[in-house]
Amino acid sequence: MKRGIMMVMLVAGALAAAAAQDQRRDRGVFVEPRNEFGDSIRRTNEAFRAKPKKTARQFRMDFTAVNAPTSPGEFTKVWHTPPISQGNSGMCWCFAATSFFESEIHRKTGRQIKLSELHTVYWEYVEKARRFVRERGESKFGEGSEANAVRRIWKAYGVVPADAYTGLKPGQTFHDHAGMFAEMRTYLGSLRSSNAWNEEQAVATIRAILDHTMGPPPATVTVDGKALTPREYLARVVRLDLDDYVDVMSLLQSPFHTPALFDVPDNWWRDSSYQNVPLDLFARTIREAVKNGTTVVIGGDVSEAGYEGHAGMGVIPTFDIPSAFIDDHARQFRFSNSTSTDDHFIHLVGVTERDGRTWYLIKDSASGIRNSQHPGYYFYDEDYVRLKILCFMVPREAARKLLSGAAR
Repeated sequence: MKRGIMMVMLVAGALAAAAAQDQRRDRGVFVEPRNEFGDSIRRTNEAFRAKPKKTARQFRMDFTAVNAPTSPGEFTKVWHTPPISQGNSGMCWCFAATSFFESEIHRKTGRQIKLSELHTVYWEYVEKARRFVRERGESKFGEGSEANAVRRIWKAYGVVPADAYTGLKPGQTFHDHAGMFAEMRTYLGSLRSSNAWNEEQAVATIRAILDHTMGPPPATVTVDGKALTPREYLARVVRLDLDDYVDVMSLLQSPFHTPALFDVPDNWWRDSSYQNVPLDLFARTIREAVKNGTTVVIGGDVSEAGYEGHAGMGVIPTFDIPSAFIDDHARQFRFSNSTSTDDHFIHLVGVTERDGRTWYLIKDSASGIRNSQHPGYYFYDEDYVRLKILCFMVPREAARKLLSGAAR
C-alpha cells in the first residue's frame, strides 16, 4: 500500500515538473501606445470642426522685371566672415556690428577672428534691466538695440571669441530667445506692479534667467596658454580703438552737421551722438567707404513692398516713389509717419555697378534671406539705401568729409 502511494506521488511529481517546464513565461516590453482608428476619429472630427483657412497675402513688388545682380560673385567684396543665423531672436544689431568689427580687424591687421555675439547680448540685457529699474520702468526693455551698443558693451565688459561663448545648449542648433525674453519681461513687469525696485535683486534675477537659457558667460578665456579676462581679450587680441568709429543719420528734424538724438525705440539709452548730415552726403559716404575697402553697418526699414527674402532684393518700386524724387523730405516724411522705422541692422560688404546703377551686397543674419538663391545675402539697389536706411556706422576716417562739414 505504501509502495503504491509512493508510486502515485512520484508520477504526480513528474507530471507537475513536466507541466512547469511547458508553462509559458512572458516578458514585458516598452511600446508607444497606439490607436490608429481612434486617431482617425480625432482627425476627422477636427477637420469637421475646423473653419476654412484664409490664405494670408501681402502686397509685394513683381521682381521679375528688375535687372539685378544674380550672384554675390558679381560684387566687389570686402573681406567678411560668412553669414550666420541669429535664430529666433532679436539680435540683428549685435550680429551685424560684430561682423563689421571682424571685418575691421582684418582690414587693419589681416587677422581673421570670429567673435561671440552672445557675450555682448548677455550684458546688454543686464544693462537694459538695470536702467529699467533705475528709471522705475520708464526705460524700454526690448530685444532690439543699436549697432553702437556693441562698442558700449565692449568697453564695459569686453568681448570673447565665438567658441568661448555660443549661448547654445549642447545639441542646440539655433538660438531661441522667445521664452527667455518673455520671462524677463514678465518679471520686470511685476516690479512695476509691486513697486519693488531693488536693483541688485532685479539684476541677479535677470542674470539667472539668462544663465538658464544661454549659460553664464566665461570669466576668462585662454589665449596662447594665458588666461585673459574679456576686457583683456579686447585690449590684447581684438586691439580696436572703439572711439575711432562714428554713427551717422540723415533726418530733417535735427540740424545738419551737428550731433543729434537718433529718436527710435531701440536707442533705449537715448544716445544723441549721431552725426546728422544731408542725404546726398549720407549716401556718398556709404558708397565711397565700401569702394575704398571699408564695410558699413546699416540699419533701417525692411517692411517695404520692394523687399522680399525669396527674391533676395531690396528695391524701391516706381509705384512708391520715382528715383528722382527720393530726397531729404521723402525720408523725413516716412520717418515722421512711422513707415520708415529701425526694423533691422545688417552688414554692407560689397558693391557693383549694373546698367548705371549702384548695387550693394548685404550680409544678413535674419531667417528670411535663407530662402533665396544666395542664402545670407541681400542685393540692395542704392535707392533703397537712400530712402529706407536710417543710420550707419563707419570708421572716422571714412566719414572725414561729413565730420568736417566740407560738403555743406
